[in-house]
Order: sequence, then C-alpha cells, then structure tokens
Amino acid sequence: MSKSDSGFTLIESMVAAVILAVGLLALSGMQAMSLKRNINGSEMTRVSNLAADMVERIQFNRRNVTAYHNINVSSGVTTCPATTVNVMANGDCNQWRTLLINSGLNNIAGTVVLNPAPPAVDALGLTRSTVTVRLDWMTNSNVGTGSLMAKTITLVTVVAPE
Repeated sequence: MSKSDSGFTLIESMVAAVILAVGLLALSGMQAMSLKRNINGSEMTRVSNLAADMVERIQFNRRNVTAYHNINVSSGVTTCPATTVNVMANGDCNQWRTLLINSGLNNIAGTVVLNPAPPAVDALGLTRSTVTVRLDWMTNSNVGTGSLMAKTITLVTVVAPE
C-alpha cells in the first residue's frame, strides 16, 4: 500500500467541514428571509381583503355612495356617517371598524374618500365618484426585532349610482 492511497487527511476533512458549514449558514439565512416574506405576504392578503370588503360594501349601496365620503376608522378615533344620513353606510363603517381592529395588525387605520367630493359632478359631467379606500398599518421590518415600518395599501374604483 502506497502513501497516496491512505485516505482523507486531517486538512481535507477540515476543508470539507468548512464547506458544509458555509452551506448550512446560507440555508439558515434563507430560512429567516423566507419566514419574513411569508409574514409579509400574509399581512398583504389580510389588508387587501379588508380594503376590498369596504369597496364591495360601497358598491352594494351605490345609490348612497356619497354617505361614505370621509370615513376615518382607527382604534382611537372613528368618523362614520350619521345614522340620519344613511343607516346602511353607518352600519358598514362600524362593521369595517370591527374587522380592522380584530385583524391583528399593528396601528391599522382606514379611510374612504370620494373624488370629486359629493355632491359634485366629475370632469365628464357624470354623477359617478372615484372611491379611494386606503389602509395604513405598522409591520415588523425584521423578524424578531421590535422595529416597526409603516405600510399602506390603496384601492381605487369608480362607482356610479344606478
């Protein structure tokens, strides 16, 4: 048996261990990034559903679209249409507030604005309104840390009374 056929040396074994360790570290870094993206995707899905929920409520009550102008909903202050203006719009606002607060998102706030502001007519002379539903919330910028980052989603649609 010659000296070259004796098998792995200590240096070769250590080089193989270093290569394996670098690969495992890269894999663990990708795991943390994957977790962060998964949480971000989950939040975006919830917020998109909440914004779409209010747009659908407005579409359903399109004859009274002007009642939804200047809705402002948060955990602290809520501005909903008065029941004397429109009972259904008031109920939609309060239900949407409940959904936002129970969503589990940090400092979530929602607004609804009509453009042109009621009772105006748009640039084409039609009585339709552009409805903008905006949600703002805070999210963890890094998993496991306490740093928060502001995020916003905006849905815009055109609503015309029947």
